[in-house]
Amino acid sequence: MGRKNTIFLALVVTLITKETMAEQHVVGGSQGWDESTDFNSWVSGQTFKVGDQLVFKYSSLHSVVELGSESEYKNCDLGNAVNSMSSGNDVVKLNKPGTRYFACGTMGHCDQGMKVKITTVSGSETSSPASSSSSSSNSSSASQCLVYLVLIVGLLIASLLN
Repeated sequence: MGRKNTIFLALVVTLITKETMAEQHVVGGSQGWDESTDFNSWVSGQTFKVGDQLVFKYSSLHSVVELGSESEYKNCDLGNAVNSMSSGNDVVKLNKPGTRYFACGTMGHCDQGMKVKITTVSGSETSSPASSSSSSSNSSSASQCLVYLVLIVGLLIASLLN
């Protein structure tokens, strides 16, 4: 009976690992959600997967609005925003594959380039490799993965010895 419990526990840990492997992407990297950030360069070095989170960090001069279409994004049409945030530390979960559009709600900032288009892929898809701007989050995820892998292997070895 102990062997079955250990194998069951290993499977549960494996399933939990999928959720804990999600990454948090601070939008704009170290510069954050700011007019001086080149969001096109930042986003080109990222891979966004289902389960990941976007973190918008910004001052009280800014806000975040989620736009419903590429047309609204291109034209900085903020009138029909899907969602508006203004805490200065907003978290958006990427819960399905597809493209989402975000812009600053402060007058004129979107027109000055303070907007970002995020394309989320399913967990099994891959995209361009991450640049050095996201290397710390990637190494953190790799460390987490290694810890869980060691835990699972240890549990499996323990179950075989019983």
